[in-house]
Amino acid sequence: MPKSRRNKSISLTQVDKKGREHKDKLFANVREAVGEYQNCFVFSIDNSRNNYLKTVRQELSDSAIFFGKSKLMAKALGLTPEEAQAPGLELLTPHIHGQVGLLFTNRPAADVTSYLSSISEADFARAGTVASRTFVIPAGVVYSTAGEVPAEHDVILEHTLEPELRKLGVPTRMVRGKIVLGEEDGSTEDYVVCKEGQVLDSRQTRLLKIFSAPISQFRIRVIAYWSAATSKVTEVEPLTAGEAASSESD
Repeated sequence: MPKSRRNKSISLTQVDKKGREHKDKLFANVREAVGEYQNCFVFSIDNSRNNYLKTVRQELSDSAIFFGKSKLMAKALGLTPEEAQAPGLELLTPHIHGQVGLLFTNRPAADVTSYLSSISEADFARAGTVASRTFVIPAGVVYSTAGEVPAEHDVILEHTLEPELRKLGVPTRMVRGKIVLGEEDGSTEDYVVCKEGQVLDSRQTRLLKIFSAPISQFRIRVIAYWSAATSKVTEVEPLTAGEAASSESD
């Protein structure tokens, strides 16, 4: 009887080796970048999107961007004055916590900070994202933007979407070919899709997409940067005490 391909064994040692090699490469690349660039930035990203990150990488093609374990990147820079790969660089490592990246560049620090801080792209939220604002579907005839724009400038939502709205928990019904929010007994009440600060689930994100509500915001936050010219670290938007505490497990 031929041997089942499903019973193929996988060597765990190979997986571990690949992970080790990746970490070693990141460590070495970060250390090498210290000698090649004049400025090192620590930054975080809100609602990361590959297409927006690709644009940033293209704009900063003369620089080097690294993502990885924060403890590993901090160790590569040096945690103490004795370990630091350049004078004063150890002062940057306390800012490397949680999901952050490193940007090495020879561009003027003011220009880089201005560019990164100016990036803000609206996008549709994903499950697990924190809602940036409250979104409500008004009672009555349902429009394509759910009241985001005046009715005279909006269009009535496609009737073919009514079954999906009900499946997603929205109490709708068809009245003369139009989707209406309200119960069969005639009672009407606005439907709250999400509230500001709420962690969104897949049902809510689908509803937000149906109503073309991009409440997620891709944003790059510059936390701090180190300058080789001054050997000093400048804080731009440092972690709060709560954020620092929540990232200790990283």
